[in-house]
Amino acid sequence: MAEERVGKITHYYTHLGVAAVDLSAPLKVGDTIHVKGHSSDFTQKVESIQIEHGGVEEAGAGVSVGIKLKEHGREHDEVYKVTED
Repeated sequence: MAEERVGKITHYYTHLGVAAVDLSAPLKVGDTIHVKGHSSDFTQKVESIQIEHGGVEEAGAGVSVGIKLKEHGREHDEVYKVTED
């Protein structure tokens, strides 16, 4: 398994379980991500992506998106896309 950095968490909304992520590479629903930081380290499938409270199937680099996380994310955590190769 390989990993490609796709972004960084800029804010985590605890009451929603949603992270605001500034993307540096494209990401789409169904991708597997690895969230890694000082005290975070988990992998999950992307179930939904939102831009300005609207659901989208994919987003490109340079966009800030909301992603629902299964565990607590933290500001400055790095987000990686897990790939097969």
